[in-house]
Amino acid sequence: MSKLDKEELEILKAFDNGKLKRSKNTKTELANHITISEASFKKDARINIRLSSKDLRAIQSRALKEGMPYQTLVSSVLHKFVDGQLVEKGM
Repeated sequence: MSKLDKEELEILKAFDNGKLKRSKNTKTELANHITISEASFKKDARINIRLSSKDLRAIQSRALKEGMPYQTLVSSVLHKFVDGQLVEKGM
């Protein structure tokens, strides 16, 4: 079994103890979740941007630490920005 964090262990324990039950409409809910996730993560547009070499290397380094391709990191940051999930840090 993979390593689980504290929250995941609590969920697994609750399920094993019968405190959590499967949904009665599992197939319908799964289909809805698949439709929503496909719409949310559909990448149907391309952009080209110019960056400084220094910034690109920093992005690639950060992506490597996160374990993802740098394009995915850039896409994720942009998505979070337009979604209002990024918060400015005080300097």
